Amino acid sequence: MTELSGGPSLPQERRVVTAIPGPKSQELMARKQATVAGGVGATLPVFAARAGGGVLEDVDGNSFIDLGSGIAVTSVGNSAQAVVRRATAQLERFTHTCAMVTPYELYVEVCEELARLTPGDHEKKSALFNSGAEAVENAVKIARSYTKRQAVVVFDHAYHGRTNLTMALTAKNMPYKHGFGPFAPEIYRVPVAYPFRWPTGPENCAEEAAKEAIDRIVKQVGAENVAAILIEPILGEGGFIEPAKGFLPAIRQFAADNGIVFIADEIQSGFCRTGQWFACEDEGIVPDLITTAKGIAGGLPLAAVTGRAEIMDSVHGGGLGGTYGGNPVACAAALGAIETMRELDLNAKARRIEEIMKGRLTALREKFDVIGDIRGRGGMIAIELVEPGTKEPDAKTTAAVARHCHQAGVLVLTAGTYGNVLRFLPPLVIGEDLLNEGLDVLEEAFAGLE
Repeated sequence: MTELSGGPSLPQERRVVTAIPGPKSQELMARKQATVAGGVGATLPVFAARAGGGVLEDVDGNSFIDLGSGIAVTSVGNSAQAVVRRATAQLERFTHTCAMVTPYELYVEVCEELARLTPGDHEKKSALFNSGAEAVENAVKIARSYTKRQAVVVFDHAYHGRTNLTMALTAKNMPYKHGFGPFAPEIYRVPVAYPFRWPTGPENCAEEAAKEAIDRIVKQVGAENVAAILIEPILGEGGFIEPAKGFLPAIRQFAADNGIVFIADEIQSGFCRTGQWFACEDEGIVPDLITTAKGIAGGLPLAAVTGRAEIMDSVHGGGLGGTYGGNPVACAAALGAIETMRELDLNAKARRIEEIMKGRLTALREKFDVIGDIRGRGGMIAIELVEPGTKEPDAKTTAAVARHCHQAGVLVLTAGTYGNVLRFLPPLVIGEDLLNEGLDVLEEAFAGLE
C-alpha cells in the first residue's frame, strides 16, 4: 500500500521482528549518547529509517503504527507527494537567500494562504519564522508594540515553547523550565476551564473559570496594563484540555472590551488537526493574532504569526524577521501540505478519526475504570488516567500503558501537567484498519495491567 497522500510505497502494517529497541537501534543509541547532549531525550528509543501514511519503520525493520505524527507535524503523512514534489523543485532552484535580503514569491504565497485560511474576514498580514516558540515570542513582541503595554496573561496547564520568554509563558516546571531561570518578567497566569478537574463540576466550569480569570486580571494586573491574552484553544502538552464551552468566548470578549490583543496559539491544534482548519473556529473565535507551526509544512520547519493588518504593521521596519524565517524550501513544502489538506479533505478525515477513537475509547472506559476522562476533537484525542474511583492522577499506569504499546509496535505519546494523559495524534492520512489495530493494542495494554 502507499500512503493516502501519494508518497513512496511503504507497507501499511504493524511489524515487530526484534526486541524493542533492536540491535541496530541500540548501536545508534550508543553513538547518540556519546555525541548528543543528554538533555535531548527520546520517547521511543528506536531510530527511524522510513515513514509514511500511518507507519514508521525503524533501522531494524520493525514497523510501528504511528499515533504521534512527530507531535502533530506530519498530518499529511511523512512524505506527501505534493510536499516532496514542491520542495524538491525548490531545492533545485535555490535553498536560501534570506527573505530579508532578497525576498521570493513563495514567502508571499504562504502569507496569502494564511490570510485565506485563518478565521475572520478582516485584512490580515503574516510574518514567517522557524518554530512554534519563535512564532509565540514574535506574537508577544507584536502585541506589545501595538498596545504599548507590557503584561501578558497566560493560563494554567499552558505550553508555549522552550525559549526564555516562552518558558515563562509555559506552566509546567519539569522538564520544560526546571533549572533554567530566571525567566522573562510581566507574565501572569490565571485559571483555565478544565472540565474534568473543576472543583464544582463541569457544568459550572466555563462561567466560574472565566469569572475567576477575569477577576484576577483586573485586580492583580490591571486590564489597562495587559498587552496580550495568549491561549491554546485546546491545550496541548498540558493534557489536550478542551476548555468548557463558553470560556473562550468570554475571555475573547473581555480582551476586545479592554483593548487587549487576543492571541490563539494553534501550533499543535491548527491545520485540520481538530477537524477544522483551526480549533478556535469551533466556538466562532476570531483571534487578533494566531500562531501556527507543526502541521503547516509537512515536516519541514516553518512557523507563522498571522493577524489583523493594523496590529502586524505596528512593528517598525526590520523589527521582525530572522535568517531562516520563511525558508524557501519550507515555504514550498507548506504549499504542498495545504494542497494535500484540501485535496484529501483532511478536516473530514480528522472528524472520522474522532468518531472511531471516541467510540473505541468509550468502550474501553467501561472496561477499565483507570480511564477517568476522554477528550479532544478530530485527530487530537486524549485519555486521562486516574486512581480508580478518584481523580488522583495515575502517571505510573500511563507510563506502563505507553511502554506496552511501544513494545508491541504502536507509537503513543504521553502528556499532561501530572504526566497521566495518553494523547493520540495519528497522521490524518492513516488508514482506518491501522487506527483500529493500534487501538486493539491499546486495549491489550490495559488488559495486561489487570
